[in-house]
Amino acid sequence: MAQINKPNLHFNTKLYTGNGSVRTETGVGFQPDFTWIKDRTGTNAHTLTDAVRGANYQVYTNLNNAQTNASGYLTAFASDGFTLGTDGAVNQNSSNYASWNWKANGAGSANTDGSVNTAATSANTTAGFSICKFSYPGSGNFTIGHGLGVAPDVVILKGLGTANWQVYTSALGNTYNTQLNYSSASSTAANWWGSTSPTSTVFTVGADLVESGQDGIAYCFASKKGFSKFDKYTGNGNADGTFVYTGFKPAWVMVKGTQNGVNWHMFDNKRTTFNVVNKEFYADANSAEATATRMDFVSNGFKLRSSSGSENGSGNTYLYFAFAENPIVGTNNLPAVAR
Repeated sequence: MAQINKPNLHFNTKLYTGNGSVRTETGVGFQPDFTWIKDRTGTNAHTLTDAVRGANYQVYTNLNNAQTNASGYLTAFASDGFTLGTDGAVNQNSSNYASWNWKANGAGSANTDGSVNTAATSANTTAGFSICKFSYPGSGNFTIGHGLGVAPDVVILKGLGTANWQVYTSALGNTYNTQLNYSSASSTAANWWGSTSPTSTVFTVGADLVESGQDGIAYCFASKKGFSKFDKYTGNGNADGTFVYTGFKPAWVMVKGTQNGVNWHMFDNKRTTFNVVNKEFYADANSAEATATRMDFVSNGFKLRSSSGSENGSGNTYLYFAFAENPIVGTNNLPAVAR
């Protein structure tokens, strides 16, 4: 498997300060196709926009609300960033924001690999990331073409009407489901994902997840050497916590315990530029940025630094999604170093 040597050409965190006026935020390093924004001090919802649904359309990870269409949020994707409207959720004067940006392949094109065709699939096969928009059938299991050429390890799915977020992970398998907008436990049922793992061309959506009469959006991720890793680990309940090997120095990590009542914890290398990594958001809550001792980002993974059940309870299982700042050793033979 070829290694990605410049992860910041496919994913980057960009921090910015709002000014309350229409403006273009630059410095992402590429034209993003999927941008996730959260204000750091306020309680506005997490706001997600992508190039497939189109700028001005928002969904929110902490809500099951229908997609909205508002011109005050992210209004366009630019060659080195994105253009913002004046809504306080993304651009309040003097407020601070974090944005997480991924590169797919623009607005995409129709994909006919599945039993249900997509209106558009936008796939970055190098980075293992695609966006799929489709219309739900009336009932039953169905398949969607994801365009990655390899089986995704994660599928994050939402009906664009009122519907919960659903998350498939290869780490748990095809009978388990975890909801992104809740802190509830992962659950098992044959009809979440049709008891069928994704293939190199399609993923299966089970009858229990059908949102008849709605359009849906799916974000698909496959682990890529030097760039991303999606897996699970077991906590040890000790401040000298579990070490998780990713094969790269992380830029962004999201962790979710499979037990009940544990939030989706989000960390990155821009809000905390040194160890201990202690600035976090919760993808399932609109809370402002919180501060707590959590983990270290190291050259080849991350090391838990707390005994908290949030991410390191003894014997508990945790899902993690991670993207790289640097691979361990790039083609320039320069090794990643600890912070």
